[in-house]
Amino acid sequence: MNVILPDGSNKEVQEGATIADVAASIGAGLAKAALAGKIEGELVDLSAPVTDGAHVEIVTDKSPEALGILRHSCAHIMAEAVQLLYPGVQIAFGPETADGFFYDFGLDTSISSDDFEKIEAKMAEIIAADAPFVRKVVSREEAKAVFGNQKFKTEHIDDFAEDEAISIYEHGTFADLCSGPHIPSAGKIGAFKLMKVAGAYWKGDAENEQLQRVYGTAFFKQKDLDEYLHNLEEAEKRDHRKIGRDLGIFMIDDMAGAGLPMYLPAGGRVIRTLQEWLRRELYRRGYEEVITPHIYKADVWKTSGHYGFYHENMYFFEINEGSDEEPRPSEYGVKPMNCPGHVMLYKNAIHSYREMPIRYFEFGTVYRHELSGAVHGLMRARGFTQDDAHVFCREDQVVEEVLAILDLADNIMSEFGFEYAAEISTRPEKSIGTDEMWEKAESFLRTAIEQRGISYEINPGDGAFYGPKIDIKVKDAIGRWWQCSTVQVDFNLPERFDMTYRTAENTEERPWMLHRALFGSIERFLGILLEHTSGNLPLWLTPTQAVVVPIADRHLEAAEEIARQIRAVEGRVEVYEQNEPMRVKIAKAQAAKIPLMLVVGDKEIEDGTVSLRTREEGDKGSVPVSEIIGVIENARVR
Repeated sequence: MNVILPDGSNKEVQEGATIADVAASIGAGLAKAALAGKIEGELVDLSAPVTDGAHVEIVTDKSPEALGILRHSCAHIMAEAVQLLYPGVQIAFGPETADGFFYDFGLDTSISSDDFEKIEAKMAEIIAADAPFVRKVVSREEAKAVFGNQKFKTEHIDDFAEDEAISIYEHGTFADLCSGPHIPSAGKIGAFKLMKVAGAYWKGDAENEQLQRVYGTAFFKQKDLDEYLHNLEEAEKRDHRKIGRDLGIFMIDDMAGAGLPMYLPAGGRVIRTLQEWLRRELYRRGYEEVITPHIYKADVWKTSGHYGFYHENMYFFEINEGSDEEPRPSEYGVKPMNCPGHVMLYKNAIHSYREMPIRYFEFGTVYRHELSGAVHGLMRARGFTQDDAHVFCREDQVVEEVLAILDLADNIMSEFGFEYAAEISTRPEKSIGTDEMWEKAESFLRTAIEQRGISYEINPGDGAFYGPKIDIKVKDAIGRWWQCSTVQVDFNLPERFDMTYRTAENTEERPWMLHRALFGSIERFLGILLEHTSGNLPLWLTPTQAVVVPIADRHLEAAEEIARQIRAVEGRVEVYEQNEPMRVKIAKAQAAKIPLMLVVGDKEIEDGTVSLRTREEGDKGSVPVSEIIGVIENARVR
């Protein structure tokens, strides 16, 4: 019989051949490297039989799915080690995660990080034995016989249909209910580490028994684990919450509420500088700034669809708009997004095709009800500001407008040194709009992104219910990817708000509506930027660009004069006039991550210079004051 390989070629194999046999028929090297396979796109073990005409792919450690399979297998090995070390343990679930794996255990004794060494030692023994993972398909009765002393497993077995086949994986002394696939044997695991312990509930339900969740990670090679652990350390050092606190950027006070950041003067300066920089660029590109209220009557949210689709993520309240004698309560909602306001501004006038495109932008603060456990500094907040814009255009202008937005996104990412990539999210199962509209919109997005030359992937079915979108992801200094810019096509709001424009034929037609945010949320972008730069913001953006450090009190007047000249070109400068040793002043400036430190003494006053130290390079020697003024003047917001 024949199978079809990823390149479209046919491969003849014997009847009853498995994925492992297909790999072997291609070559001995592939047979050795094979970890699992795919049949018609579905992941399977090497032992899975293939059928005539099936599309088959061999999974090796170079495949994107390989690490997840390895980590799932390592989770089983961890559970096997725990079962050997803690007799009577009750085993729950143990999947792989985005960066590792976990297993949930029911135990009378507590597992702590102090126990990791002995668990890891037992795992190493199991891996060294290199026993195979063996899949078996059993009936409900057979499964219950295997797991008779495991209450979570027997309860889970009851969730299967009466006649449903149940797959079990056995490895060494361990067996578990599992759909697989797994690596062929334990020895394929090159490196692993247990990371932390947390509490969890059986089936994620707080009404159920509390379990102990042990997290770990695994890689094919030790160097990959070492790099991962190094990046974790870097991420901890770069945590924007710590940097933001240390630099006086922002604070979050429990009295105000979780997820509601407040900016200190340094943070206020950074936020306003970011907005000013982008505002100037948007005016140059034909955008018009608008300002909309923070609250609207519930009728607005009912018309937009948010009242029904997004109600649980919004804050609603009632206002009595009558009198005490004749109360007339009205329901209002705090805006979670700026779109309806921009739509109402559009509808304020009759528009012609000649006016298109109309581009409204707003730095609009919005509020969303996030669970308190989900909020995380600036990265996920309940109150945040979007650099929001909506473009209303004709169908023939969509590609051009998306191209212009992608060009603007590139301008922003290049300014901050971000590598970026994109994905196009297509029509989800539940959506509005005709097939023709979706096909056109997705085609317009693909055309624009390909013309721009941006690498992208298709994210099938992950578009918004009202239209497809492009998401821009940026890569930070330690290799993490973050979602930032987005461009969305919207079929929903133009229809719900009955938006129209006059065509050349004097008929009414719906405009195409594009949502776009470049920073995404200014808070989130700042958080990413603080972690990307470790708080070393670029000279034009940093709250304090220079500090002038007089060596002695007699140099204070000259230091103040240098500061005056810097302020005259809109520079942001401080004078360290405290009576402290020079090394303390310099250390204080370094800790504050101030880019330029200008030391002034007798010689510098005589020569019209400063002794320059920079944040990145240290001592740069004597530099004319005029040169420093020029550097700071050139760093003004363009």
